[in-house]
Amino acid sequence: MGRRTLARTTDSRTDPGRNDVLRPGWFIKIGAMAVLDAALLFCLYSAVMKESWPIAGAVLAALAVLNYTYFTNRSRALKYLVPGILLLLAYNVFGIAYNGYIAFTNYGDGHYTDKDGAIAAALAQHERRAEGSESLPAAVLLNDDGLGLAVIIDGEVQVGTAEQPLEVTSDATTEGGTVTAVPDWQVLTFAELLSRQSEVTELRVPYSDDAADGSLRTPDGRTAYLYLSTMTFDPETDTLTDTETGVTYTDNGRGNFVSEDGDRLQTGWVTTIGWDNFTKPFTDDRFAPVVLQVFVWSVVFAVTSVLLSFLFGLIVAVVMNHTGLKGKKYYRSVMIIPYAFPGFMSALLWAGMLNTKYGFINEVFLGGADIPWLTDPWLAKIAIIAVNLWLGFPYMFLITTGALQAIPHEVTEAARIDGASGPQTWYRIVLPLLLIAVTPLLIAGFAFNFNNFSLIYMLTRGGPAFAGSGLPIGQTDILISMVYQISGLSGTGAREYALASALSILIFLFVGAVALISFRRTRQLEEIH
Repeated sequence: MGRRTLARTTDSRTDPGRNDVLRPGWFIKIGAMAVLDAALLFCLYSAVMKESWPIAGAVLAALAVLNYTYFTNRSRALKYLVPGILLLLAYNVFGIAYNGYIAFTNYGDGHYTDKDGAIAAALAQHERRAEGSESLPAAVLLNDDGLGLAVIIDGEVQVGTAEQPLEVTSDATTEGGTVTAVPDWQVLTFAELLSRQSEVTELRVPYSDDAADGSLRTPDGRTAYLYLSTMTFDPETDTLTDTETGVTYTDNGRGNFVSEDGDRLQTGWVTTIGWDNFTKPFTDDRFAPVVLQVFVWSVVFAVTSVLLSFLFGLIVAVVMNHTGLKGKKYYRSVMIIPYAFPGFMSALLWAGMLNTKYGFINEVFLGGADIPWLTDPWLAKIAIIAVNLWLGFPYMFLITTGALQAIPHEVTEAARIDGASGPQTWYRIVLPLLLIAVTPLLIAGFAFNFNNFSLIYMLTRGGPAFAGSGLPIGQTDILISMVYQISGLSGTGAREYALASALSILIFLFVGAVALISFRRTRQLEEIH
């Protein structure tokens, strides 16, 4: 009897189809997986519709792995690993891989679409009103997605948008040859047309899926006209020809149509250009001098910030560790205050205090002096290092305090017994042991300050600018903030995403090389001691 009971118990534990389905957790799992599967299926559908086959394959693989993991008992351990692995792949590996891909392309201003899109854009940008085109009754429409256009052609109401060509709709209402109502759309009144005049005149609705058929445009919101392109595309020769000027534009192999005279059409397409983005910062006459100065300043800023913070934090830690000092808890609490505040907020406060016109430093401490702390190149750099010292020394104070207290008292006592003086004990015993403990953190501090974007951006925005460079790069920009400026995300200059991606990879390689060399030297130091 006991053996049968044990067998039944064992079977119920190993068979997922028996007792598990009766537990509330099973229903929760089914619900959670249903929501997750629905979300992934939607992502899969979107990827397929946009023909993003690598993304579609990755989503399909994630679907298969998740469902296999959570609906079978053969991979119980994977239930804890799969979510983290998938998130790692989605947020880190994919981001790194995509950034690497973009670095080898010309993705940026003028190069956002594929070649077919660039051809369609060229045709649209060279449109002129067709000679003899009839005036079509029109109405401008509005919904949550934006403006649309309704026209009456051969007695039928056709509706289209900037993205959707004209389509016949049978549910529209007309009165006296005018469109008065369209389902799911609001017909704009005359007053509303006036308030959106610029949008209305810029509205371009494709006549059909073929870009060569032209588009409809309305100057007043009441009548529309057919516009045809003066540019024609020949798929056999892969050229665009302007019928007005007779100029022919050919594919230059770098994502643009270019004429024999070197004139380039405004819209290009994304294509690979090899290592050009990696060599441009060092070979381009505009970029090379500026990039070199930014690189030198980045290294000086990172090294100086780490060394000054470490030395100042170490001095404070040594003083605080003195046995005769009273009120240590109070002093240590005060020292931690700069580290307790968010760094970006402290940088903003310092930016206000260092303001030339009304800053607290000039007005109160310097009696109303007019010192350009943040607009003069050298003073701005000094101010950045000083503010970073104020922000960084509490961290160094904490780690050096812990490292000093971790050194056994017997070691220093033995050195004194052997006849070593106080300075000799410090430089030959305490300091080497301290460096072994804090060197990895100093390396991390160098990497952090080398990429300390928030301090630069909040304090100086990278300024002042390099005179005559024509680039959106300032003299206090470090490499990472320079990448931000080049990407165009700051709102100044062209958006050169591909060049920014290449520079970010170069920054990673440099910081990684410095960290690798430093860790090897640290390991050698540990072996010596």
